[in-house]
Amino acid sequence: MKILQVNKYHYPRGGADRYYLDLGSRLTTAGNEVAYFAMQHPRNLPTPWSKYFVSRVSYNEQIWRYAWKIPGRAIYSLEAKRKFRRLVRDFKPDVIHIHNIYHQISPSILDVASSEKIPVIMHLHDYKLVCPNHALFVDNRVCQLCLKGNYWPCVRQRCLKGSLAASLLAAAEMEIHHRLLKIYEKKISAFIAPSFFMKNLLVKAGWPENKITVINNPGSANLPAPTNLKKENYFLYYGRLSPEKGVALAIQAVNQNPALRLIIAGEGEEDASLQTLGGKAVRQGRIDFCGWQEGQALSNLIAKARAVLVPSCWLENFPLTALEAISLGTPVIAAAIGGLPEIINNDNGCLFPPGDSRALGRELAAVVSKQRDWDAATIRASAARFRPELNTAAVIAVYTRFCQK
Repeated sequence: MKILQVNKYHYPRGGADRYYLDLGSRLTTAGNEVAYFAMQHPRNLPTPWSKYFVSRVSYNEQIWRYAWKIPGRAIYSLEAKRKFRRLVRDFKPDVIHIHNIYHQISPSILDVASSEKIPVIMHLHDYKLVCPNHALFVDNRVCQLCLKGNYWPCVRQRCLKGSLAASLLAAAEMEIHHRLLKIYEKKISAFIAPSFFMKNLLVKAGWPENKITVINNPGSANLPAPTNLKKENYFLYYGRLSPEKGVALAIQAVNQNPALRLIIAGEGEEDASLQTLGGKAVRQGRIDFCGWQEGQALSNLIAKARAVLVPSCWLENFPLTALEAISLGTPVIAAAIGGLPEIINNDNGCLFPPGDSRALGRELAAVVSKQRDWDAATIRASAARFRPELNTAAVIAVYTRFCQK
């Protein structure tokens, strides 16, 4: 099968990008021919398909250089449409699998797929189909005001970076794509949701249930085996340091109990404020910020932790962090929010009420006192249903269903 994978970034910037790259590799290993379409970027991995990539636009770095491109790229990019058409006619894919295309590529490419009569599968890595800021999270709280298709709350609350201009553009983008053109509704053959939570939320918002297939995200196939399995006396948070991730909640829980130790491996906008919040515990070495970790160093940190914390305040979809931890035999203590209850149960960790630092602190204390304990082999066994090969087979089954029509 000839498969065209599409995503805004062609390097592992975040979970969606890692999945797109890993899936492409697994599809190739399974005997398929895979091509890629993305945005040009200095950090992109090398690929012979980069000659087709759309030019770069950034919403964060040197934005003045790209300001003239941003409205067209967000709403309907003629450049992306032109280059994508050239790639499609050269490669002649049987199916197109799109991941995150908003803002940097735009859905203009869907018109190409439609005119060439190629089925399109869309992978739902976040809530962009129903939320202008794609997170259903604003001002440190879950927000579902736009779920039914009225996007004015995005402007009123300045949901994008606190900016009126950015929020207006995001609301206009949604209005044009979903209410005027209905381009995703008309030109996507099927949607893949990583969790039943996401599927149910989209159905509640009016998307057709029969077009949404749930395929769980896989645990990472690329995480190296740990070199030291001996547990040490610390809990671990790793990932992005931003408000929706609930890292402040974990710090508050540790601040309440001098018997607890926390390692925070990550980087992000909250780095400085979180270190300040840690205060005395940071100075005492009970809370340790060790920066971004990956590869062997990250595997060792996960394997030696008493538990990995996923204290999220937003509606987590199906986070890789939890999957990686249980695949290495480390329990996960997670907020009971979003898709997390579909991963974590009594066999591989525990759940606490979202936003409740005292409840989290009690769970951590129970682990330290050994009132809560888990068997590493049982934890690893619970991860078996998230094996990468199962994800690949399920995705190929969706492709096949539409390629045979």
